[in-house]
Amino acid sequence: MRTRGVLVTGASKGIGKAVAEAFAARGDRVAVHFHADRAAAEAVLAGLPGTGHVVLGADIADPEAARRLADEAESSLDGVDVLVNNAGVATSAANAHRVTEVSYADWQRAWRQNLDVNVAGTANLSYCVARHMVARGAAGRIVNVGSRGAFRGEADHPAYGASKAALHALGQSLALSLAPEGISVTSVAPGFTETERVADRLDGDTGVSLRGQSPFGRVGRPEEIAAAVVYLASPEATWASGAILDLNGASHLR
Repeated sequence: MRTRGVLVTGASKGIGKAVAEAFAARGDRVAVHFHADRAAAEAVLAGLPGTGHVVLGADIADPEAARRLADEAESSLDGVDVLVNNAGVATSAANAHRVTEVSYADWQRAWRQNLDVNVAGTANLSYCVARHMVARGAAGRIVNVGSRGAFRGEADHPAYGASKAALHALGQSLALSLAPEGISVTSVAPGFTETERVADRLDGDTGVSLRGQSPFGRVGRPEEIAAAVVYLASPEATWASGAILDLNGASHLR
């Protein structure tokens, strides 16, 4: 099987980094996307095995920037065969917006940010990349990185939970519309995953509580999410199109 061009958004850290590394390890050409931290993205690029990889920056919340990213990736990789929509607004204490604890202005700000990036940005980039796939007649793959929060609820981050639910629904709608073009669309729904961004939350009582959510007594690892993404992007997983794969160590069953 020929190597493929793979665009991974939000690939400078965490799950996105692990996904980029997993595709590069199997010989694919990877576009490492970043929003603000070019140095981190360049570090990921430098560590990838193989050749043909690139770093591309864009704020996908900007529709024109999303279009340019799709065009640049298509050109730089000699075609994008796989799009991994990993970029998104994450949960943290700094952006919590529980109804009873934030102002109306902060409430609106949280919703706008989550919807602009997690939903509209992903939708716009998927549109642009899919149009390139269709034009080339490629049997493309789109894999969205959602969240268990779409199903269990997020009291402190309701906009995040709602945006991830919308992301899963978007993936299923695209699966229906793009199947006639030979394009498979799937999603993963990770639980809490150990990344640089949330390392501080794994200390002390908070860490004990988070690990206790799973009967395995731990949280997820980025490479575990990456392995699932690589499978869903494979030709063997075509029949999984439309699926949402829970990756939460049985911490939330639906």
